[in-house]
Amino acid sequence: MYLIRTVSNSLYTGVTTDVARRFAEHQNGHKGAKYLRGKGPLTLVYYTPCQSKQHAFSWESFIKRWPKSTKEALVNSQLPLSVFASQFGLSMKFS
Repeated sequence: MYLIRTVSNSLYTGVTTDVARRFAEHQNGHKGAKYLRGKGPLTLVYYTPCQSKQHAFSWESFIKRWPKSTKEALVNSQLPLSVFASQFGLSMKFS
């Protein structure tokens, strides 16, 4: 699970098994997310491993619903997701 900052200061949330490869794809625009095309330069601002692919997708969906201020707090903290969530009183149930 990772977050990328665009030139306009927006944050993009994504999931991958290889952050370096995926970030390079986003930067060159060939296989990157359409949302990020033309919004560079891009900066990888947060990455954390997840227990499983299912957990990663669940976290991604959960984080996409957060206000930007909470996402910024996560980026600034650089804490693992579970630690950050518990400190901020955010809870998510995994199915």
